[in-house]
Amino acid sequence: VLYKEELGTGTPTPVTPEIERVKRTQEHISSVLYKEGLGTGTATPVTPEMERVRRNQENISSVLYKEGLGVGTPVPVTPEMERVKRNQENFSSVLYKEELGTGTPTPVTPEIQRVKRNQENFSSVVLYKEELGTGTPTPVTPEIQRVKRNQEHISSVLYREELGTGTPIPVPPEVERVKRTQELISSV
Repeated sequence: VLYKEELGTGTPTPVTPEIERVKRTQEHISSVLYKEGLGTGTATPVTPEMERVRRNQENISSVLYKEGLGVGTPVPVTPEMERVKRNQENFSSVLYKEELGTGTPTPVTPEIQRVKRNQENFSSVVLYKEELGTGTPTPVTPEIQRVKRNQEHISSVLYREELGTGTPIPVPPEVERVKRTQELISSV
C-alpha cells in the first residue's frame, strides 16, 4: 500500500511487441484467467495402466489401505529376527540402561588425562577463564586501527549512525519501464 504513495507521473512509452508479449504471458500465468478459453476435452479410454494407478492410489490412501486386509501368514521367529528385536530394545531411550552390569575399569593414561583437561576447558564458560593470567600489551598499529574501523562499519548498530544525505538522481526511462512492468506483474 505504501510503495505507491509518492508515485509521480511517469513518462508514457509506446506499446512495444515486448510489452504485449509480457501482458499475454501474464494473462496465461494468472490463476483466474487460465481457464477462460478452456474448450471441451477429448475422452480417453481407460487403459490397464490407468486402472493400476487408481488401485495404487487407493492403496496409498491413509483411510483405505487397511480395508481389504486379509489374514496374515505366520512366519517362524528366526535368530536374525531375535537379534533385531534385541537391538531395538537397546536403541530404546528407556530400556537401554535397565540391565546395566558392572564395567571394566581402564587405566588412566596420559591421553585420557589430556582429554579430561580439554573437556574441563570446554565444559563451562567460567572454567576456561579461571586461570587467566596477565596479557602482554601489543602496540596499536595502523593495521589494527584499520580492522577496528572496518568492524565498526560492519556492525549492524553503528553503520547508520553518521549517515549523510543522499544525492537524488534522475529516474531514467528504462527504470520507469521496469517499474511499470513490475506493477503489471504484481496486479495480475
